[in-house]
Amino acid sequence: MGVKKIRRAIFIVVYTQTKQGIKYLILKRKLHWKGWEFPKGGIKKYELRRFAIRRELKEETGLKPLKIKSFRKKGVYKYKKECLDRPKVAGQTYKLYAVEVEKKKIILDKLEHSDFKWVGFSDAMKKLTWKNQKDCLKIVNEKLNK
Repeated sequence: MGVKKIRRAIFIVVYTQTKQGIKYLILKRKLHWKGWEFPKGGIKKYELRRFAIRRELKEETGLKPLKIKSFRKKGVYKYKKECLDRPKVAGQTYKLYAVEVEKKKIILDKLEHSDFKWVGFSDAMKKLTWKNQKDCLKIVNEKLNK
């Protein structure tokens, strides 16, 4: 097998302001693994992160950003198994962003996700599958509640 590479990616904590407080959008993953996550995705070669955020948000939810906030949080993780649609890719690096949206109709990418929920912070923390996403959510939630 050839050299495995690490793909550049973004984590997008999507939120909306409601009368009941901040609600976060989580998606039920079905491609590659099963569980709950927030929108994320790879950055194409030569693509700026801001464009990747807009593209991934539109592809996975049909939504457009009102505000994009960049965070210093970065990380890397390895895939548990090889993904057939990502040959020679061993994992991803990520940079954290928070994106405020209007609560509109969600149009899921049915290939990647089977469901979505708007939830408060504690419900999101209980539902999210991966520790790195829970850590990112804590950072965003702390900043939004200052």
